[in-house]
Amino acid sequence: MAFRIFQKFSGVHRKWLPFLCDSAPSHGDGSDSGLSDSEESVFSGLEDSSSDCSEDSSEGEDGASRRGMEETSGEQAGAPCPTTEAVSSPEGNEYAEDSSDEEDIRNTVGNVPLAWYEDFPHVGYDLDGKRIYKPLRTRDELDRFLDKMDDPDFWRTVQDRTTGHDLRLTDEQVALVRRLQRGQFGDVDFSPCEPAVDFFSGDLMIHPVTNRPADKRSFIPSLVEKEKVSRMVHAIKMGWIQPRRPRDPAPRFYDLWAQEDPSVVLGRHKMHVPAPKLALPGHAESYNPPPEYLPSEEERMAWAQQEPAERKLNFLPQKFLSLRAVPAYDRFIQERFERCLDLYLCPRQRKMRVNVDPEDLIPKLPRPRDLQPFPVCQALVYRGHSDLVRCLSVSPGGQWLVSGSDDGSLRLWEVATARCMRTLPAGGVVRSVAWNPNPTVCLVAAAIDDTVLLINPALGDRLLVGSTDQLLGAFAPPEEPVLQTARWQEASEEECQWGLRLRICHSKPVTQVTWHGRGDYLAVVLASPGHTQVLIHQLSRRRSQSPFRRSHGQVQRVAFHPTRPFLLVASQRSVRIYHLLRQELTKKLMPNCKWVSSLAVHPAGDNIICGSYDSKLVWFDLDLSTKPYKVLRHHKKALRAVAFHPRYPLFASGSDDGSVIVCHGMVYSDLLQNPLLVPVKVLKGHTLARDLGVLDVTFHPTQPWVFSSGADGTVRLFT
Repeated sequence: MAFRIFQKFSGVHRKWLPFLCDSAPSHGDGSDSGLSDSEESVFSGLEDSSSDCSEDSSEGEDGASRRGMEETSGEQAGAPCPTTEAVSSPEGNEYAEDSSDEEDIRNTVGNVPLAWYEDFPHVGYDLDGKRIYKPLRTRDELDRFLDKMDDPDFWRTVQDRTTGHDLRLTDEQVALVRRLQRGQFGDVDFSPCEPAVDFFSGDLMIHPVTNRPADKRSFIPSLVEKEKVSRMVHAIKMGWIQPRRPRDPAPRFYDLWAQEDPSVVLGRHKMHVPAPKLALPGHAESYNPPPEYLPSEEERMAWAQQEPAERKLNFLPQKFLSLRAVPAYDRFIQERFERCLDLYLCPRQRKMRVNVDPEDLIPKLPRPRDLQPFPVCQALVYRGHSDLVRCLSVSPGGQWLVSGSDDGSLRLWEVATARCMRTLPAGGVVRSVAWNPNPTVCLVAAAIDDTVLLINPALGDRLLVGSTDQLLGAFAPPEEPVLQTARWQEASEEECQWGLRLRICHSKPVTQVTWHGRGDYLAVVLASPGHTQVLIHQLSRRRSQSPFRRSHGQVQRVAFHPTRPFLLVASQRSVRIYHLLRQELTKKLMPNCKWVSSLAVHPAGDNIICGSYDSKLVWFDLDLSTKPYKVLRHHKKALRAVAFHPRYPLFASGSDDGSVIVCHGMVYSDLLQNPLLVPVKVLKGHTLARDLGVLDVTFHPTQPWVFSSGADGTVRLFT
């Protein structure tokens, strides 16, 4: 081995050998080896790295290199060099002086990135400038697999990236890798749980850090501290600062169910009321109760039909063969939770008993006889219809009455005598009828199927009847027809003889028709799911329009505001108020009813009432809130109609229970005073038919009279 190293270095320039020989004695005479760590690593790297190509290169060298080697050997024979002796000594360990800082002792290419040589067969160059080739890798995957099966140490063999050689890890190296993979420290003897050593201890040192004498200000009392102390003394005298009291060692929690000493309890609580205790279980709660506690089938049905608050027991006693057969109680956790909430949240305190007269709790309402006039008795019955009368309306002067029935006819009555003046064939069920409120126009609108008929009843003043026909005949159709949502048709000569003047045809059945206060506009409600449920017709120009782009549920009733350009639309669950000029939603009222059935507006326009099928009458104050001001539940069945009196402070409601309830509703001009609502009279007279009672109510325009139409085919007047 020493000879190979010597032969390798024989071709190096001569100036390196004197340097090596001169630098060797500087290590001292007593050292066994004269080589330094760097020199030995150079030699060892040259030996293995160039072993593959050294033999080929040695044969091709010229005579000059051989001659140089002989001269070098001759010089060393005359003056032995310690370097040569160290290399040629057989018992010397060449790795004894190895440094752990060097990554690979055999790679002499320096600090060069090995990625540069990935695509080349060599890994660097030696001192002679010759390539250091990578080990030949002609083995394929099958050979590697056979080596893996045959070699028991294959799992600990890794490849050195710097040289490409295979290295076999020792047991210590494998243990180190496993410790690092587990997240432990590399050193076996290192303990992460050793007690920390405080560099600065809290012990009082004997010698001070500095030996500087104390300042003069440390002996003079501080004025700032004196002011602080004087302030604290003043606060203690005034009672602003309380001295610290020793804490009470007694626990704050205590047993809710324990029988405690009353004096201790009263000392802790000024007004102590003991927690209510649950009743002990009886025989009915046993899993095997006596036979007399087991209910029969009739008692079970009666128990199921009772309200939960009316039941004596909130469970039915049952019999089981054994305690193991008893099922788990499904509401146990819920009842225990509610019990804990009651004990925790419900305040228990003593209330002083106050002797109150029950009569004082009743609100002071005026007596009904002080609120007169209002209708009190039935005066007239208008008979003639053969089927239920759905709708009725009174003329603006109060002399005539029109009624529509399911028998397909319209009847005109004289109010004072109950005499039927005319009977007009409608040709279908009359859903709604409305007399024009303008006293200068004699016109009646009737909704039959999908058509609205405009009829001149030809009653009363002949000048008024003639002026109405002149008003309708003065219309001049436009030159270009306008596309409209409804179709206007003139009546034929035969129809004009019995009073029909105009026919407004729609695409869906009409459920309601109502006039504006001035008598030129009328609104209709169609039974169609869409934005065309509400249409507004103008009589003078014979135009129709749909004011809404989208629908908010099935529309039940509409009404015009008496003084302002508002349109009130009642759907099933809400009442919306729209501003027709601005074309926007002004207010949305929430009646809190299941199904709104009827709607009426106060003559002043600040209050409205709604009737519902769940027997509620809801009063809204538009200046107050969108929630109901009052909810009246006087009727026992569904409300079909509500109405305000145009002059008197009265409103009425008709229900399926066959009664009409008249109430006094005084609205004050003072905004700080709430409306006064007092029921004054229950009017009965209609008989029930098909589970229907009163279908429509309306007031006389000038007298405190109310008209009602019922399912029994009659119209009744209460005065």
